[in-house]
This record gives sequence, C-alpha cells and structure tokens, in this order.
Amino acid sequence: MKDTDYTFGTSDDLYGGQDNRLHYRLTARARVSLELEASDPEPRGVPDSSGRELVCGVRDLSTGGLRLISEEQLAAGALFPATVSLGNETEPFRLTIEVIWCRPNGADYLVGVRIVECLQTAYVEWTEAVASAMEAL
Repeated sequence: MKDTDYTFGTSDDLYGGQDNRLHYRLTARARVSLELEASDPEPRGVPDSSGRELVCGVRDLSTGGLRLISEEQLAAGALFPATVSLGNETEPFRLTIEVIWCRPNGADYLVGVRIVECLQTAYVEWTEAVASAMEAL
C-alpha cells in the first residue's frame, strides 16, 4: 500500500453529528464482493450452479468494519462471506461481515458492516494491513 491510497475519515456528516464508531476510519480505494448465495459444491450436471455475488464500493473502512455502497438493500443482521480487495494489496482478504445498518442513498444504499472475527478468515491479516495503513499516514 502507498501512503497516498488512504486518508482519515470522510467529510460528509451522515449521522447528524453523532458517530458511534469504535475505530478510526480510513477512506481508501477498495472493492468488496459479497457472497449472497453460495455456489453448489457438486454441480450434478446443472448448467448454472454458480452462486450470486454483489460487488460493492467502499466509502470508508477500519479494522472493525466498512461502510459500503451497494446497489441492493441488505438486511440488518445478515452474515455474508466477503472478499475485500484493497488498493495495492496483491491478495484480497477473505472475511465474514455482518450487516449492522442499511440506508437509502439516492439510487443506491449505504451499508454499515462489522467484520466478524473468525479463525477461517483473514481477519488477523486484515487488521494488520489497516493498522499499517494508519501508521503510514
């Protein structure tokens, strides 16, 4: 990652002055792919056995969560496997996310998600990458 890929926070005030975030947020070039429906592990001759993914932009991020821009409304409390691609990182991070809130934003939705700490994901690598980006600022 380069120092120029990240800045602290965002200039918009979506919360009316109230900010319940536990971690500093960074704005960054990132993309998230959510697995909305799992693919069939054994296709059994079915022509289309692939799952359904939703690609979202990232408004800001921290070690504990992300604010996404989504074309679809997502239900609060939903858990999804996610792949997060950050700026210059060579490998995407495989994480599990939980939808905390979802609000209309013009034709799209802003979605606040929490990253779930899970041994089967790249949670530790994610926190290290975000911490490293914050130190570089």
